[in-house]
This record gives sequence, C-alpha cells and structure tokens, in this order.
Amino acid sequence: MNTFKIKSLYAAIVGVGALGAMSAADAVYVNPNGTGQVLIYPYYTVNDKVPGAVFTSLLSVVNSTSSAKAVKVRFVEGRNSAEVLDFNLFLSPRDVWVAGIVKLGLGDEGVGAGVFAPDTSCTVPKVSSDSANPTPFVNFAYAGDGGGDGLERTREGYVEIIEMGVVTGSTATNVTHASGGGAPSCTDLTVAKVSNHITTPQGGLFGGISLINVLAGEDFSADAVALDSFKTDGTYESPGSIKPDLEDVFPPDAVVINGSTIITATAAINNIDAVSAVLMHNSVMNEYVLDANTLSTTEWIVTAPTKRYYYNDDGEVQYLFQRNFVEDKGACDTYDFAIYDRDEFTKPGGFSPPPVGGASPTLCWESTVISFNGKNTLGSKNLLDVATGFKNGWASASPASGNYKSTDAGFSTVGKFHILPMYSPSGQSSTFGTFVGLPVIGFAVQTFNNNQLAAPGGGLIQSSYGGNFVHKYSLLFQ
Repeated sequence: MNTFKIKSLYAAIVGVGALGAMSAADAVYVNPNGTGQVLIYPYYTVNDKVPGAVFTSLLSVVNSTSSAKAVKVRFVEGRNSAEVLDFNLFLSPRDVWVAGIVKLGLGDEGVGAGVFAPDTSCTVPKVSSDSANPTPFVNFAYAGDGGGDGLERTREGYVEIIEMGVVTGSTATNVTHASGGGAPSCTDLTVAKVSNHITTPQGGLFGGISLINVLAGEDFSADAVALDSFKTDGTYESPGSIKPDLEDVFPPDAVVINGSTIITATAAINNIDAVSAVLMHNSVMNEYVLDANTLSTTEWIVTAPTKRYYYNDDGEVQYLFQRNFVEDKGACDTYDFAIYDRDEFTKPGGFSPPPVGGASPTLCWESTVISFNGKNTLGSKNLLDVATGFKNGWASASPASGNYKSTDAGFSTVGKFHILPMYSPSGQSSTFGTFVGLPVIGFAVQTFNNNQLAAPGGGLIQSSYGGNFVHKYSLLFQ
C-alpha cells in the first residue's frame, strides 16, 4: 500500500522548496550536506590488527554556527548497543572539539578502551586530557546481557553526538574561548543555570573519525552521518542522564528522498521509527579488492544505530529486526548476499546470484564487520566472514524478508520482520505504507601492502596503505 504524501522532487523544488512544499520543515532527515543536530559516527575501534599493532580512533566535531551549543556525547559498544560512556560537551561558536579513543593496556581479555580530549572546550564531567591516563569506558550497561561482561567489548562500537540546544547569556560566555584562543572558564555549568539559558537547537554540526594504525601504516576515515531537524525544543539534560537519545526525535516525522520523489511519514508505533525511516536501506552495496599481488584486504562496517530500541524489557524484539539477543551469538538478522567479479560474473560458468557458503549469512551485532575471505583487517571481534572466489568485484547485501513469530494489532504488516510501517502525515490509521529493509549505516575499508620497495635515493621503504569508501544503498518503499 502506497498512500504516503509523495511529491515529485521537481515539483517541490520549483515550488516553495522541498521541505516547505511538503509541510515537513520540522521532520528529521539525513542532511546530504553533512551538517545537522545529530551526528552518528559509524564505527570506532582500538583493537589490535595483529598483536601490538593497535588502532587508535580520533574523533572531531565542528560547530559551524555563530552560537554556543550544549551537546551530549555518547560512546556505544558494538555488540548490543550498550552505552559505555557519555558526558555533556559545550561548543563555543565556530569551535572544534577533538578526542582520541585508545586501548587501555596490552593483551586482549579484559582490556578496555578509554577517551581523552587534548582540547579546552568544556565537558561535564571533565574528560581526561592525558592520552596516557584516559577516562575509561565502563561495562555497567551491558554486564549480564549474555554478550560477555569483559571490558574488551568497549574496544569497538560507534559514537552519537546530539545537540541539546543553543546556550545564551552567562552560560554562553562561560563556555566561549577567550579572545586570542584562551581556554573558556567553564564555570557555573550547573543544570539549573544551563537550563535557564538553553534555546532551540539549530544544527550546523559536522564531524568525522579516523581509524589509525601506526605500525600497520593505515588510516581509514569516515564522516559522521548528520540528522537535521531532529528536535524543535531545547532541553538541557543532566550530565548523569542517558538522555537525550535517538528516540527523543520530535516531532516523530521523517522526510526521505527516494529517487525523484520525496516521502514524508509519521512514526506509526514508536518515535524511534522516524529515525529508522531515514536510515532504512533495502540493500547495502560496495566494492571489494582481494588482489594477491598487493596482499589486499577488504572489510565492510555495517552499523544499526536504532536496533536497541526495538527490544522490550525482557530482551524480546518487537518488530523490524528479526531475532532476540542470544547469549554469545547476538541478535542475528538474515541477509541475502550477491557477489560479483568485475566482469559481472557471480561464479565461473554460473548464474547469479549464488548462495554464499550454502546457508544465508547473518549480521548479529549492532556494529558488524564483514570480512571478505577472513582477513580481519580491523581486528574486530564482531565479525561475519563472507567467502568469495573472486579477487576483485562488488557485492550487495539485502535483509531477507519473511514472517516473524507474532503480530501487532492495527497493522497487518507489523508481524513481519525487516519492514517498517509509517503513517502518512495526516495521522489517519487507514493511511499507511512501509519501508522495507533495515536502518543501517557504514563504509568499507581496503588495504594494500607491497612490502619493502626500493626507494629512489637508495635503500628500502615499507609500502603499505589503505582507503575507505562510503556504502551505497537502495531504498524500497511500498
């Protein structure tokens, strides 16, 4: 059923503007220009590529506006999307805040991660500025969930930054850098004081993250996915609160561009559906390189930042996602893979698409790293190995469709996994449609290693390098 409010992109543009024509100026959307009120960094890691060759993840956020802001910074582990640390950050006008995520020791089991910020922007509580003594991540939110209680879980995941609002008055003065680049005073940042000085969020945030492995000679970078028009009201939350989070989107409306059309929709069941709608993808596509001459490797990161909101207090998935979180296995969603070489073949003399290794693969973690032919480029513990007999090509991964074990009254479609029912903006229950797929983001990394090469001036140099590519997607709306 397709009864959403849909308008051609051309008609919207030649009218009063895409959002204005749709009466959806306050609906959340992925900003293609890369700025917004919410930033989702798809992946961080401080795992070892090989013993001793450890990754460091370097993060930045930029306030491109002329107003001071209060934002929530949240680090989320990659198995069950459990928060491992959050704090409040204040950005002065045109400010840049940087931080490093590092491994806290040698070895593997029980060794966690932490964050340090060699930056003078105000954080509450104060984040360590010492890379040798970072603020540690904690396991309080995931201990006992069946995914492992050890701090090693904190070594990979993703990051959320959510604007709480623009700050004014003495609060803005106290968080703004002094003339000539001096540190802000960071005084009088009590909840009561800031709450009196916070106004409507206005967006304008952007940022990125770099995954650097010095000993391996590799650096992979990724832009944060920017959600704009996330909230229409400014609310300052206590530094000890887990709020705001992604389900605080308001109003719970979404705008999605699908080819030459614009779809506006309202969350049918829970507010988080609006965020899921703008991240819904029916397939994830990217390239892979496994060339033997350059010892090439390829891995894909696939992160589902809203997945944690689709479970009840008993850990049972309600809709959209396929399975409950199971001890030591995760919450697995079945995907159909199609793998091609660069000449469009799926296997020599065969037809496309073939099954991968017989059974359909499953993505089981909130941040899953898909490793082609088991190379484990990023040292991830949240792996899915996908085999291919081709050295180079491209692949697509699509969530499998099917029936879930239960139904939800009011929508005949809600009893199925990997579909998201949404109301039309009118809010009439008889007018609804569905997005098909899963809300995921991510990118691919590739490495190349020529070992030692002769330098032009004599001697040998180590030649290793890498690159990264944002995923491409398809959208299915019914």
